[in-house]
Amino acid sequence: MSEGDAGDGDDDTPTPVAIACQGGGSHTAFTAGVLKRLFREWDDDYRLVGISGTSGGAFNALAAWYGLVTADAKRAIDLLDAVWADLAADTPSDRLTNDWVVGLNRIESSGLPFPRVSPYRNPWSRLGKRRIERILDRHIDFDAVPDLCTHDAPELVVGTVDINGGVFETFTNEDVTPEAVLASAAVPDLFEAVKIHGHYHWDGLFSQNPPIDDLLTVDADHKPAELWVIQINPQIREGEPTSLEEITDRRNELSGNLSLNQELRFVERVNAWIDEGHLPESDFTRTEVHRIQLGRAYHCSTKVDRSPEFLGELMQLGAERAAAFLGTPA
Repeated sequence: MSEGDAGDGDDDTPTPVAIACQGGGSHTAFTAGVLKRLFREWDDDYRLVGISGTSGGAFNALAAWYGLVTADAKRAIDLLDAVWADLAADTPSDRLTNDWVVGLNRIESSGLPFPRVSPYRNPWSRLGKRRIERILDRHIDFDAVPDLCTHDAPELVVGTVDINGGVFETFTNEDVTPEAVLASAAVPDLFEAVKIHGHYHWDGLFSQNPPIDDLLTVDADHKPAELWVIQINPQIREGEPTSLEEITDRRNELSGNLSLNQELRFVERVNAWIDEGHLPESDFTRTEVHRIQLGRAYHCSTKVDRSPEFLGELMQLGAERAAAFLGTPA
């Protein structure tokens, strides 16, 4: 199997698959498009054993997981659509606010002098946080999550970073609470930190983006044979960034990819050790890694762009990339 192509399902045993959703603000509408297409095409050749996400990727992972465990793939698709419809700036006042925020981010990334305000002194920060809380509560019954975490359910993993301890912290299965999801999306410049377990958390983009290890260090029934990574940030850029905007763009992309690549390199190293006979196949299993990449460069300011047109463009692109990955007509 080559990177970017789904497996063929050579026997009657479903291939166990885990999906990892990288964070990236509004760009993760692409992830929703990917997941919806994957679920439309899902068949008995595959069995989803885990899904993880960070920041916006955590929203997608949670919505997909909740839809699957409460009903089926159609419910997961409907829930992804509903969550993103609520996140979109679809009223005149919200559109105006969205354009203002995107414009300010573009000015800031250009290097022009610009006053910055702590999210602890910015009332818009609290309003944004409350909006996300309402959307989560509207679509997810978090009180029911512990009972939904059965042995047959896929693993659910949300990534954050522990500010006080200086380490990443993941929340899995029944520990995925509204606070955990909010913490995963708590971009330091935009939102206040979220206190959980007596310490504070920021956006998981600083750590595991997305969480990989928690999808692999599981019991045998949930061990994936394939890991599908939905990657938001471009892996490769041609040329040298020279303007402040180009430098800011590439820096943001690299910060989101470095932790991901470190984890994937370890997975690939274990695969090589198994192939070379250094690790016994009776105790270790290979995990094939495949990436579904956005593969298109956008200005970093668009990561806060919630305009319905832009989100729709990203979802359509996600559907096209997923179709190419599966080898089906777009």
